Amino acid sequence: QVQLVESGGGSVQAGGSLRLVCTGSGYIYGNYFLGWFRQAPGNDREGVAVIGCGGATGYTDSVKDRFTVSRDNAKDIVYLQMNNLKPEDSAMYYCAAGSAMSRNPALVSYWGQGVQVTVSS
Repeated sequence: QVQLVESGGGSVQAGGSLRLVCTGSGYIYGNYFLGWFRQAPGNDREGVAVIGCGGATGYTDSVKDRFTVSRDNAKDIVYLQMNNLKPEDSAMYYCAAGSAMSRNPALVSYWGQGVQVTVSS
C-alpha cells in the first residue's frame, strides 16, 4: 500500500518561495510517477508538475520557469520548489503517485492528504 505525506505548505507574500516535500512509502521507486496537483476553492484539481521514474518532468504552463519538481528515489521523496509565487498559486497542494505519467487527476492512483499554500499580494 502506497502512502504519501506532504509537508512544507504555508503562507507567503507574492514573489516569495516555498518548498513542498512529499515522503512516500510502499515501494514507490521505479514503479510510480510522482507529481503535485492543486485545487483552489471552486476550481477543478489540476496537475501542476509531474516527474517520471527516470526523471522526465512535465509542468502546467502557468508554473513553468517558476516551479521545479525533483525526486530522491533512494528516500522515496518528491519535492516541489516554488519560486516567484503569485496569489493565483494559492490552493491546496496534493502529492500524487500513479503508474502512467500524466497531469490528469483521473490517472492518479494514490493521493496525499494535501497542504495549504496561501500567497498574499
